[in-house]
Parts: sequence; structure tokens; C-alpha cells
Amino acid sequence: MTMDTTNGNGRTTGRGIGLAAVRGLALALVSLPGAVLCFCLSLVSIALIPIGVGLVTTPYVLTGVRAFADWRRVLAAEWGGVRIPPAYRPLPEGAQPWTRTVALLRDPATWRDLRWLPVDMTAGFVTALLPAVLLLYPLEGFALAIGLWRVFPDGYWYGFVPVTGQASAFGAAALGLVLLFLAHFLTPRLLGVHFRLTRAVLGGNQRELAERVRVLTETRRDAVDASAAELRRIERDLHDGAQARLVAVGMDLGTIEALLDKDPAQAKELIARTRQSSVEALSELRELVRGIHPPVLAERGLGDAVRALALRLPVATEVSVELPGRAEAPVESAAYFAVSEVLTNAVKHSGADRIWIDLHRADGMLRATVTDNGKGGAVIGAGSGLAGVERRLGTFDGVLAVSSPPGGPTMVTMEIPCA
Repeated sequence: MTMDTTNGNGRTTGRGIGLAAVRGLALALVSLPGAVLCFCLSLVSIALIPIGVGLVTTPYVLTGVRAFADWRRVLAAEWGGVRIPPAYRPLPEGAQPWTRTVALLRDPATWRDLRWLPVDMTAGFVTALLPAVLLLYPLEGFALAIGLWRVFPDGYWYGFVPVTGQASAFGAAALGLVLLFLAHFLTPRLLGVHFRLTRAVLGGNQRELAERVRVLTETRRDAVDASAAELRRIERDLHDGAQARLVAVGMDLGTIEALLDKDPAQAKELIARTRQSSVEALSELRELVRGIHPPVLAERGLGDAVRALALRLPVATEVSVELPGRAEAPVESAAYFAVSEVLTNAVKHSGADRIWIDLHRADGMLRATVTDNGKGGAVIGAGSGLAGVERRLGTFDGVLAVSSPPGGPTMVTMEIPCA
């Protein structure tokens, strides 16, 4: 429901002016003490976190702040037609007070609420009160003209008009009439200014949201393209490799069946060749499975999978791993194949004789660094395969940074958000 302030001809109605004034006055009377209380409690509770008291109180206080902000969102939508979508991150179910406190404080929307409270108790209070002031203040001017000025023998200031007699009282009434005329046009608009101010501070940054949508659209497209390319690769490898060998094995078995009685020696020779073909087909299938999801990655985690990867390299490689636990399977898989692609590039193009790999977790990020002592000059998007790594990481909001001056060394750093 939006505020009904105009008639069919687009003119502001008296009912709309009165309704805007009443709503503005109600907002001013409720929002000022509410904002002050929420802000003070939030500051005290957050300040008490180091001594442990705030760990218990902060989740309840910030939840109350969210409820207060959500109530204002509802009023903005119903009274002003201004929609302010909430953008809170979900809280972990059944979490301990410390976990809930950290989750609340790490949510940007929480700090946006806290920034909004001082604005609401100052500029928000004024913009909510002005509609009522514009409508009620003229009544005082009319009362002065009727005779209220006699109550003030020493004179009285009405706005910028000094009221000392009946003539000046009529001047106050004239000023009140001008204010009432302005109220006819400005009262509903001022209440709209209040709600738009609330949206400007309480709502999320639209530019950031648009940029986020653009990035997600690009990464989704890249993920779809990468998945399609991966499926084509698997199909090609199966068709040209293991499938062809298995077909040959089937044909050889048919030939062996026909030769068993006629030429046992040749049949025996074909059996040996068929056995070798089956071994090669099995090896190719295992290599294909390793390219899809290495068994060591699923069984022993990212650290051991990267160590196994380093053992197969023709270049001396040192691996340092500091991972306190296992990440989610998709994150581990993305990190593994990103490291694998970077190592492949280093072996093929860098001319290095030594490679260092470092895996660790810090600040909620899984960080992998691959350094080589090669000739340098690696650039993202220059046909080095690093562009594909960047697209793979982008699917998980990860980033890729390359430092590769001419002459080396080359350092490739990859980061993926990791709970």
C-alpha cells in the first residue's frame, strides 16, 4: 500500500496532507528514541566483547537492530512506496554465541544498519518531523491573529515575524498561510524524502549490486563453457582412446575364438596382444578418471593430491602445506586443477629447474602459490593457459595474481574463499 496523496487530476488532497503529517509525526516520535536506544546498546555490547559479556549480548542486540531496520523497511514500502530489500547473510543454525557474534559482525549489512542509526536519529528525525511542522505551525499563526498574542505582553516571535500587536499578529497569520500553502505541496514529498534517505543509507549499494550481477553472469557463462569443453574432452578421450582399444579387444577375441582349433599358436599370440591392449585401455581409463577427479584428492585431501602431482613432474619441486582441515569438495577440486594447470605451464614454458608450491589457509581464503626460477614473462591471456585458470577460480569468486618480470622468477598466487 502506497501513500494516497493525490486525486484523479494529480493534485494533492487534504487527506493525503494530513495523513503524511500524522505518519511523519508518528515516525519522529518513535524512531528517535528507537534509533538512540539501538545505537547505544550496540556500541556498549560490541565494546564488551573483549571481556566476554558482549559475546552473549551482541547477537540479541544486533538481532533487535535488524528487527528495527526491517520494520522501517516495511513502513517505507507501505507508506512511501519505497522498497528497501534486506541483504542479510544467513546465520548458522544452532551456532554458539561466539560464532553468531562473528557472523553478525562480518556481515556488511550489519554495519550498514549501524551507520543508518545516527542518520535516522538526526536527518531522519528532521525529515520525518517537518511534514507535521508544516501543517501544524500555521495554526499557531492563525491563533496569534485571533488574539493569542495578548498572552505575551513582552512580544512573541513567530518565525521571523515579531508579534507585538494586532497588526503584526495579522502578519504572523499571513506567514502561516504561506506555510500552509507550502505544506499543500511539500508535506507528502518531505515524507518521501525521509524514506529515500532511509533507502540511501540502509539499502545496499546499487552499483556494487550491479557489478556483482555482472561478475556472476560472466562467471556462470564461463562455468557453463568450461563444463561443455570438459565434456567434449572426456567424450573425445573415450572415443579415441579406451573405446577404440576395447573395440579392438572385442575383435581380437572373435579372431581368437576362430583360431583356437585351427592355429593354437597364433591364437596364443593374439591372447597376449589382447591382454596388453586391455592393460593399456585400463591405464587410459584410470588416467581419464584422474583427470576428472583424482582418487587421491577424494581420499586424502588437497595437500596429498598436490604432493602426488609434484612427484610426477620432471622438475625438482618442493611442496609446503599448512591446511588445518579439508575444504569443500568443489573448492578442493578447483584449487587442485588450477595448481595443476599452472604447474603444466611452468614445466612447458618457463624453462625452470626448480618449482616451489605453497598451500595454506588465511583469513577465510584458501591460498595456493606456485613459484618457479624460470625466464619469466608469463601474462594472463597470452596463450599461457592462465586465462583458463582465472575463469575456473572466478566461478568460486576466486582471484589469480601473476608476478613474472622478464628474467624471472615467476610467482602465481591463487585465492579461493573457503569456509
